[in-house]
Amino acid sequence: MTFDHPAPSQIPALLQLWKTVFGEYDGFWELFLEHGFSPSRCRCTVEKGQVTASLCWFDCQCGNQRQAYVYAVLTHPDHRGRGLCRALLADLHTFLKAQGYAAVLLVPAEEALREMYRKLGYRDATWVSELSCGASDAPLSLRAIGPEEYAALRREFLPAGGVVQEGENLAFLSQQAQFYTGEDFLLAAYTEEETLHGMELLGDRSAAPGIVSTLECKKGHFRTSGTETPFAMIHPLTEDAVVPEYFGFAFD
Repeated sequence: MTFDHPAPSQIPALLQLWKTVFGEYDGFWELFLEHGFSPSRCRCTVEKGQVTASLCWFDCQCGNQRQAYVYAVLTHPDHRGRGLCRALLADLHTFLKAQGYAAVLLVPAEEALREMYRKLGYRDATWVSELSCGASDAPLSLRAIGPEEYAALRREFLPAGGVVQEGENLAFLSQQAQFYTGEDFLLAAYTEEETLHGMELLGDRSAAPGIVSTLECKKGHFRTSGTETPFAMIHPLTEDAVVPEYFGFAFD
């Protein structure tokens, strides 16, 4: 078994493996491959020429430190129960530390995975709050913006200790969501069956009902900074690794 970045010839099999493990999701993984993936930000276990486990990451920043948001951690269904995930993460930690990263962040999809990552040396680092509401009778002023403007405004709206997620993070997110700004808020959201899903609402939470109305939805569900629900976990790679207080985007 070897650990390495995927070779070009292995990318089609990797794409199929994502679909096998995580589901098809209407072209989601093709979008990831085009807008969010780089072989240099992917590590795999390879056995007899076959990718048996893999993970990817996005670069991010907290407190002027380079950190990595790990995403799409998987093991081939035929090779589970062999400790490949543990071995691959250990390889990742060694690799990233040598590249100058200070910490690894990830967001478990469910509580059982959170417990698994705790056993691998991760701990809870950030929390979020959830907000659900109906549309108000008073629409408000907002405008759609692009990823570059969102990135610039986001630095102003980020809570203290927030993780900066730009570059490939926003390029990929822009394939799934639209960015908006208003007088006192910043929003990344998508609409599904007349429900507005706010992947991140920064600033004035009280604007949520007006946002739902303005974007012609019946109800909305928003993720905001808060203290209710554990969100990102961290594995420090250096003794001075900054533990973030807010992590915004999990590509879920």
